[in-house]
Amino acid sequence: MTDADIAVVGAGAAGLYAALCAAGERANVVLVSATPLAQTASYWAQGGLAAALAADDSFELHLRDTELAGRGLVRRSAAETLVREAPDRVRDLQALGVRFDADRFGDLALGLEGGHSVRRVVHAGGSATGRRVVRQLSAIVAAEPRVTVLEGARAQALWTDGILPAGADAEHRRCRGLICDDGRVIAARAVIIATGGAAALWARTTNPPGSQGIGMLLAHAAGAALADLELLQFHPTAVIGVPGREGYLVTEAIRGEGATLHGPDGERFVDELAPRDEVSRAIHALLEQTGQSSVGLDMRAIDPAHFPNVVAALREAGLDPARELIPVAPAAHYMMGGIVTDVDARATLPGLYAVGESSCTGLHGANRLASNSLSECFVFARRAVADALARTAERHAAPGERELRALRELPAPPLADPATRAALWRDAGVVRTPDALGRLLDSPHPLTRLIARCALARTESRGAHLRADHPQRDRAFDLRHAVVTGRGSADSIDWQTWT
Repeated sequence: MTDADIAVVGAGAAGLYAALCAAGERANVVLVSATPLAQTASYWAQGGLAAALAADDSFELHLRDTELAGRGLVRRSAAETLVREAPDRVRDLQALGVRFDADRFGDLALGLEGGHSVRRVVHAGGSATGRRVVRQLSAIVAAEPRVTVLEGARAQALWTDGILPAGADAEHRRCRGLICDDGRVIAARAVIIATGGAAALWARTTNPPGSQGIGMLLAHAAGAALADLELLQFHPTAVIGVPGREGYLVTEAIRGEGATLHGPDGERFVDELAPRDEVSRAIHALLEQTGQSSVGLDMRAIDPAHFPNVVAALREAGLDPARELIPVAPAAHYMMGGIVTDVDARATLPGLYAVGESSCTGLHGANRLASNSLSECFVFARRAVADALARTAERHAAPGERELRALRELPAPPLADPATRAALWRDAGVVRTPDALGRLLDSPHPLTRLIARCALARTESRGAHLRADHPQRDRAFDLRHAVVTGRGSADSIDWQTWT
């Protein structure tokens, strides 16, 4: 058994920063990473960090934009926490050696993205922010003696008080640690899940294959609540029909610098800087109307030097953004739902925390404001560590042989097969119907079934969730979150109001 103060599952931006925050407080950390460091989903993040840093910006303005994009479902306490603490987290990253883009005067070069009323998005290397941040944090983590990194390790199950048979429930549980698929048990005062989202459950996605809600399933199997699983954001500008680049995301920052969207007739048809749900719906409606598979993204007026990795990737695929329109269409991109947490990242299971896309604080409401997600990783990772270390918890004794056998028998979260992913794209895509969602209730994949149940329960259209049979927003659902509180066959939805 490996003993630690903090165990972190996932080595993306949130997990790396959480590990460094804990080590900075002289805590011993075990970081569990399924991939080698700097090869996580965060590495591919093209967006930046949203923070009110400009003279013409303010916390209040950032909060207003977040709530407007979130379509009446944003938890204000979470949004206020983010907008007030994001500027300090940007400065933290600078102190750790992350070099953000600057103008000719040496000031941060702030970008404009959809849903933002002013320039407030900090980038590194244009659209290479995730790559730059994750590389730097990975290098520091690798050299940090208080952090033990387990690369190529996967969490099989969470270790809680009193391991019970699958489907059983118990009160007064506490998360004691976790067991990995190689049989290693990690005991910890707190476990932080930072495994990312679930957008790769959909066949057409911008995410790497591993983003299938693994952390959500780990938490739910241990008895933690999940919420807002119906709220999956579709990114409007993902490359389509190009072998080797299918689903490749063309960052929203390019539209912020003047790129435009054009229908089959060559005409513009949408405000390119509207929130993502509006742009995705407009593209989907036009494609349905015309029978085409894509619209054209015109970035010919954009300086290629500002977005070198995007331009290079497109050219490698045989597309020249300086000469031709890029074929794009919506793709599954970001899960607003996840493990229910408060503003200190505490899950409903004591001793368990969740940060980043695997969590659901209510910050994003029904439609995430662009580039709030990277800021969220750093703001709530720091809060999770501070809260976990402030709470005294006894060291855990090694599990007995009987308990160890029970731990090893707990099933690992399953990955979705191609048929399941195709079904989610077909039946829970941009536009949803009750018949299609009903088919997903028989899916062999547990998270797919929960997504379908939540989507059926939200009988309205709001943000990223569009019901063909309920096309209007229902004010009765304002600030109401679909929380999955049960376990196994007892899963039930509890509507909760968060403030």
